[in-house]
Amino acid sequence: MSRRCDLTGKAVLTGHLVSHSNRKTKRRFLPNLCNVTLQSDVLQRSIRVRISANALKSVDHRGGLDAFLLKARDEELAPRVLELKRQIVKAQAEAPAAA
Repeated sequence: MSRRCDLTGKAVLTGHLVSHSNRKTKRRFLPNLCNVTLQSDVLQRSIRVRISANALKSVDHRGGLDAFLLKARDEELAPRVLELKRQIVKAQAEAPAAA
């Protein structure tokens, strides 16, 4: 399992750990990933994703998973979540036709 956010694409960064004597050693900055279950209003089901805490705040701010995915760029999304976005778009297109 990669250390990458499914929604924002946030991943591991590398840098230096700098000592008092200014000696530099390699270190990794890991994203704050959380395993969460989000509810899709359009698809009427829950989806388990591994996202960063920052992405979780963004999902809440934008008004839910569906709104976040519709506004997100396709390049940032993981393949599994990109398929979910396509399902949401398809379901929204079919919903007005049925009504």
